[in-house]
Amino acid sequence: MASAAVPLYPIILLLLLLSDATSAREPFACDPSDAATANMPFCRKTLPITERVKDLVGRLTLEEKVRLLVNNATAVPRLGIKAYEWWSEALHGVSNSGPGTKFGGDFPAVTIFPQVITTAASFNSTLWEAIGRVVSDEARAMYNGGVAGLTYWSPNVNIFRDLRWGRGQETPGEDPVVAGKYAASYVRGLQGDDGERLKVAACCKHFTAYDLKNWNGVESFNFNAKVSRQDIEDTFNVPFKMCVIEGNVASIMCSYNQVNGVPTCANPNLLRKTVRTEWALNGYVVSDCDAIPNFFNNQHYTSTPEEAAAAAIKAGVWTWNVGLECGPLLALHAQNAVNMNLLSEAEVNNALANTLAVQMRLGMFDGEPSAQQHGNLGLRDVCTVSHQELALEAARQGIVLLKNNGQSLPLSHHHRTVAIIGPNSNVTDTMIGNYAGVPCQYTTPLQGIGSFTKTIYQPGCTNVACLDDKLFGEAIDTARQADASSSDGT
Repeated sequence: MASAAVPLYPIILLLLLLSDATSAREPFACDPSDAATANMPFCRKTLPITERVKDLVGRLTLEEKVRLLVNNATAVPRLGIKAYEWWSEALHGVSNSGPGTKFGGDFPAVTIFPQVITTAASFNSTLWEAIGRVVSDEARAMYNGGVAGLTYWSPNVNIFRDLRWGRGQETPGEDPVVAGKYAASYVRGLQGDDGERLKVAACCKHFTAYDLKNWNGVESFNFNAKVSRQDIEDTFNVPFKMCVIEGNVASIMCSYNQVNGVPTCANPNLLRKTVRTEWALNGYVVSDCDAIPNFFNNQHYTSTPEEAAAAAIKAGVWTWNVGLECGPLLALHAQNAVNMNLLSEAEVNNALANTLAVQMRLGMFDGEPSAQQHGNLGLRDVCTVSHQELALEAARQGIVLLKNNGQSLPLSHHHRTVAIIGPNSNVTDTMIGNYAGVPCQYTTPLQGIGSFTKTIYQPGCTNVACLDDKLFGEAIDTARQADASSSDGT
């Protein structure tokens, strides 16, 4: 007897559900099955977060505390707390730049949006917030799947006025108010609207007056930005102020550079007075990677690592971003700073309290992740059709037409063949920019235009440097054969 046909869709759906279930994350802390911690106050969801944090800090030794002050925070097994990597990125989609996110397996790709400099050109704050919601959906899904964190050090809202910096593509541009509006909107999308509770924790960086990488012998590690108070207030601090006050961001990252002779990450006037007191940051301050050892290695602001640790914590840096290439300074030297009376344990407690509070606002001390508000997000919520359509719409809205000589655009139906010229016309990774993850799919300019009309293609140069004209002839001939030609701008 012939077997009955089985509908395919339920099987696919079941496989997706099984995939989500098999990759589910174990509780970070306060596992309901752990009788040793189940009744401890820091695990009681009904208590105010301040009380839970106070209880947890009181149970930790000084050695355990300082090891939680770095980005690769160590586990505290006796209290049922797992290790955690704070460093993840989500500039225009979940990124693989930070060690906290791992692509592959059940999560090979995510939705990647246009670089921020493009999206900002839409001047559409509703769009910016919508992008943030999509990115946080996919971030939470990856967290639930055990391959990502919940703390994302994005967006970059530095003022971009000098092309020599090289990182302008990450920013909303040169206008402080536009950058601030972008920051607040994107952060609201990322963090959600559930009051104190956080969907993910965003971070506005790099605070402040930071827009130099390496120029004429001056590098970001030793750059001293000499800035007037008016420029600080009217230009450089505006996006960060809006990010904190309007976006209620959970974190601010201080930058490598000095401002008027004081490292930003050791500047109590900037961090404690401005960010913490005047703007009322509800969260933590993180330094850029190597910024704290930079105090004594390059800037000679302090003489020892213990002095650097003390200066940072006293100024208001509550966690340090230790990249994979550098040692955990606070974990190694903060305890010695306490022993040398450069720092008090109470100051370490205050530092740690802010990071623990953010983790509790994220639900990381609420037991089983799947039982929480966003615990249902999984593989089926990544690379969805609606997410990819929003990415396409963001690209459309961000396009800026600089010239249209002779009303060349839009092309008419008479343009049956279009020549595509340039080395970036048929590339993939280059087109998505930096701080990106692995996209759901690539569409090159050649492929995109080719979906509407016939194309002929020549690179014209081997790369964007275009150091010789060996390929010019073929490119010129190709352009002559077409009804219209398009260049990638090289």
